[in-house]
Amino acid sequence: MSEPDLNPSQTAALTARLRALTPARVGLGRTGVSLTTRDLLDFQRAHAQARDAVHAPLDSAALAAEIETSIRPGVLRLHSAAANREEYLQRPDLGRRLNEASQAHLAQQPTNNVDLAVVIADGLSALAVHRHAPALLRELLPLLSDLHLAPITIVEQARVAIADEIGFALHAQISVILIGERPGLSSPDSLGAYITWDPKPGRSDAERNCISNIRAEGLTYAQAAAQLSYYLTEARGRRLTGVTLKEESHLLKEG
Repeated sequence: MSEPDLNPSQTAALTARLRALTPARVGLGRTGVSLTTRDLLDFQRAHAQARDAVHAPLDSAALAAEIETSIRPGVLRLHSAAANREEYLQRPDLGRRLNEASQAHLAQQPTNNVDLAVVIADGLSALAVHRHAPALLRELLPLLSDLHLAPITIVEQARVAIADEIGFALHAQISVILIGERPGLSSPDSLGAYITWDPKPGRSDAERNCISNIRAEGLTYAQAAAQLSYYLTEARGRRLTGVTLKEESHLLKEG
């Protein structure tokens, strides 16, 4: 026997329950074979927000000032080999390495006994970096008091692999890059974190661990900081990251 059809009030109640559980688009209204005007406009708004997040510039000066003032002094501002946003989007390879001026600037930094290099990069959502990177650092850095950190670096027009070059130049055991993730229709401001043991050019994504969806509607700053701390401890003890290093979630403590 087939299930009986729901009446309009039951359908509305079920839709409300589902929408309370997820930001995904569920139970969209219909007018004939088309979406309702409200739902169509909502979709167009979300699409525009995602496009804006991809193209929005990173205000590295303001971000550096905020970090130096309230979190940690001595921030370095760098730039990838991609000269502008258009080139960055068309040439992913240029976003994976520093330009010559940044290479020279990095070469002047001290490299004695560096355990960790923390990199912040715009990636595909500068909005995510501005909203979440400083707050995550405030949760994370107190958990890393036993580590010798290199100066925090902020890189414009950068992709994940640029942390390999930066970590290698600073002689760091591990690199962590906080980077804006590819925007979705419900998450234009999602921040990701990638951890790499023994960073150097040529590392593959299989040699990294990733924590994603760090934002108000996703993974909290305290949860993300706890996961990062766990990975860093395990990476130093086992001298590796990537597919062979798994998260033991029952060992993590929520903040």
